[in-house]
Amino acid sequence: MIVKSLVLENYRNHTNTRIVFSDRFNIIYGDNGQGKTNILEAIYLCASGRSHRTSKDSELIKFGCNKFSITAHILNSSSLDKDIEIEYYDNQKKQIKINEIPIKKIGALMGNLYAVLFSPEDLFIVKQGPTERRRFVDITLSQIKPSYFYNLQQLTKILKQRNTLLKNINANPKLMDTIDIWNIRLAEVASSIIIARRTFSKMLSSLAESQHNYLTDKSEKISFDYKCSFQITENNEKEQIQNQYIKNLEKSLSRDIILGYTTIGPHRDDYDILVNGKSLKLYGSQGQQRSAVLSLKIAEIELVKKETNQYPVLLLDDVMSELDNNRQKYLMESIKEVQTFITCTSIEHFDNLLSGKSNFYKVVGGNIQNSL
Repeated sequence: MIVKSLVLENYRNHTNTRIVFSDRFNIIYGDNGQGKTNILEAIYLCASGRSHRTSKDSELIKFGCNKFSITAHILNSSSLDKDIEIEYYDNQKKQIKINEIPIKKIGALMGNLYAVLFSPEDLFIVKQGPTERRRFVDITLSQIKPSYFYNLQQLTKILKQRNTLLKNINANPKLMDTIDIWNIRLAEVASSIIIARRTFSKMLSSLAESQHNYLTDKSEKISFDYKCSFQITENNEKEQIQNQYIKNLEKSLSRDIILGYTTIGPHRDDYDILVNGKSLKLYGSQGQQRSAVLSLKIAEIELVKKETNQYPVLLLDDVMSELDNNRQKYLMESIKEVQTFITCTSIEHFDNLLSGKSNFYKVVGGNIQNSL
């Protein structure tokens, strides 16, 4: 999968930026605050429907303007061209078109462009709480399985409705009669999400183990293990998980009513990242954590390829400076067939890293000043 070109109009600090990209490496360089990351963010937005930096679309509009637009021209592995257009007017819903045809739901965007983002903030996958790890899994799974994205949306809606019911039960005890309906609806959606996460984690863990084995010269073994918020076994099927979840919802009902929200379910899931059987978050050094995230990201690329038969585009946002020479070389060797976008402040250290056609773009104040 290739992003052939990108047009940004009134997006962040870009007034009218038009770029034609190389099929291999695209080095976007310049001083901090000039708009390099905005280019990667726009590509990511075309893949996932969301920014990785903000949840507010209004923040993406150039100061003093009332709308932005993005147009990405995509070429997939079957040599089929596709245009993805995203337009947003202040205080209105995003308008997304694929080949000039509006889509009604953001889920229809998923699968048109696969993108893997790697930035220094990805260390949060290891260092911070379960929200970051769930987000990492959910974004990739949503791209390769649009039905998963739909289930996540349904989960959010049902949880909101069940939580409202929990808050109102004390004032109106008769509402207790309707809780079973919401438990069943929640369990139906949750069981599908749980099965998808369990399968994904097993695949990612296997791929990451192979990558990490090579990266650490067989001195470390990594695993990425799914932790469901209630007890299931590896062999539990959908109906069994559904029934088990309903039982757990019934057990936690009294606590849920007191707290006013649902305390158990996919929104409480986590993932254990272990190196040599020990928690990477608790016992891993900074170097070990960086190596682990690198292995996970390369495994993510391979997983997308395995599931979709297409490589995703890779967005490396100021990540090269975070890696030592050995990790930089390993990363470059691992992405030989992947179109890659790299932001950085200096291009001096790329002489011995890049193989294949490479385009260089200098960004100054939201403008592409030159392409080497």
